[in-house]
Amino acid sequence: MPMPREHDPQFYAALADDIRAWARELGFQQLGITTTNLDADAARLDDWLGQNMHGEMEYMSRHGAKRAHPEALVPGTLRVLSVRMNYLPAEKNPPEQLLLEPEQAYVSRYALGRDYHKVLRRRLQQLADRIETVCGPFGYRAFTDSAPLMEKPLARNAGLGWIGKHTNLINRDAGSWFFLGELLTDLPLPADEPATEHCGSCTACIDVCPTNAIVGPFKLDARRCISYLTIEMRGSIPTELRPLIGNRIYGCDDCQLFCPWNKFAQPSSETDFSPRNGLDAATLVELFAWTENEWLEKMAGSAIRRIGYEQWLRNIAVALGNAPSTHAVVSALQSRTDDPSALVQEHVGWALARHSDA
Repeated sequence: MPMPREHDPQFYAALADDIRAWARELGFQQLGITTTNLDADAARLDDWLGQNMHGEMEYMSRHGAKRAHPEALVPGTLRVLSVRMNYLPAEKNPPEQLLLEPEQAYVSRYALGRDYHKVLRRRLQQLADRIETVCGPFGYRAFTDSAPLMEKPLARNAGLGWIGKHTNLINRDAGSWFFLGELLTDLPLPADEPATEHCGSCTACIDVCPTNAIVGPFKLDARRCISYLTIEMRGSIPTELRPLIGNRIYGCDDCQLFCPWNKFAQPSSETDFSPRNGLDAATLVELFAWTENEWLEKMAGSAIRRIGYEQWLRNIAVALGNAPSTHAVVSALQSRTDDPSALVQEHVGWALARHSDA
């Protein structure tokens, strides 16, 4: 029997404690509560957009103002419930080792398993259903990297961690290998204290970035970021950046792999995030041979599917251009010199030229 919606601080304080417990039962490692105030972060976003560091991500500027106002996105919003869920898969070999094996394909660890959007949204809905059994119908909406929301500042304000110099969220007890999700609600729950920053003088993420995309502490130029180049950018990858991409065919984890705080990270127990289709140990040649039908079948339910087959081949062609000049590598590239896609042909041609000059 739902309890009445009371305007009683003790009621909502107790409810907040219950919500945190329910979130843990649903597989979230942490839940925090914050208000909708993001004024300081909005100013930084405006400065970043003004420098065109968002590249071709036109949606960033299109929704710029709304990002800083959750209450405009979902009218009536008083609080944001911010959650995090670990995703790092348990692997026999450290992922850093893959970067030293240029004929292997490196896929960002977050994309090895099932699409996180679906997993987190389903759990957030279950959390909302649980809340409703106690307080009755209430206003809410769930998001997971799926709307113009400043997720990381909201998570920081909710006490889940601080935004590191690489612009990812870091939790002092869990590192940064986790997804974020939000439940925007009209419940007047007590807000948590924001997390404080603990990067100190460390510059590991800045120093290790393959393309020097972290142009200063807490400032990322997306136009140089390998995650942007391989996922968000639809056209031709700038030739001067291609050699720096190495064997990374979807995203990049270097700034997390070498962050000292990730010594505290724990592998995820979520089977949904376990690697699928051997993507954690596949060769570039093997993946380049997949037909479009094979790719569509294997990428069903994966976040990778959003880039499309053409972009997938483009990325692998670049990685093959950075691989050793073996017979298998060159033959794989030659097999796609007449690819129907002009984009793929161009990157294949670049890669073959690299091997002819070797």
